[in-house]
Amino acid sequence: MPTKQNNIQIIKKLKSLSDKKNLEGMKRFGINPKNAFGVKIPLLRKMAKEIGKDHLLALNLWSSGIHEAKILASMIAEAEKMTSEQMDKWISNFDSWDVCDQTCLNLFNKISSAFKKVIEWVKKESEFERRAGFALMACLAWRDKISSDEKFLKFFSLIKKYSTDERNYVKKAVNWALRQIGKRNKNLCKKAIELAKEIQKIDSKSAKWIACDAIRELTKYKFKK
Repeated sequence: MPTKQNNIQIIKKLKSLSDKKNLEGMKRFGINPKNAFGVKIPLLRKMAKEIGKDHLLALNLWSSGIHEAKILASMIAEAEKMTSEQMDKWISNFDSWDVCDQTCLNLFNKISSAFKKVIEWVKKESEFERRAGFALMACLAWRDKISSDEKFLKFFSLIKKYSTDERNYVKKAVNWALRQIGKRNKNLCKKAIELAKEIQKIDSKSAKWIACDAIRELTKYKFKK
């Protein structure tokens, strides 16, 4: 594969890797199959490695609206070149939980404004935009190795507030964020369990599910020495 390609060549390559069986599997896992080819993530990662970082190409691929092209874009985009406006535009285009989560995991958590964006996005009304805020929160808790406990404790009020959002893709992301923060260290684990017990008392099916699932996992979690 040449080192420099345009988005048309890349999309042709993605189409050639189309997998109808995987496309059906995406539907079963609640992934939006619209504008998708069914290309598996390992193949996208291989393509991203061969292409290398290319921010302009990433923007063009994202604009295509193709499912796999957007995930690939998140893998080759350059974090230091990503503007606040581009980040907001991308989350407004989220129409599937995997594109949301992959973008937060591959790209957004590496951007300096990530903590600020969490606070902005969780307040959005759109299901996938709010999910993006909590997915990014979870990714930061997982990948950020240097931030203080205090930066994550500031998220607790948001977790509690939006634990009552009954929408499936939001409540699962809230739960993910709470569990991931608790797994950072023993202090945050203790605090996360305390928060979960508070959330458990809220008269909301979503809140009770989030809390019970987090308590079950965090009380059994073993930290590596």
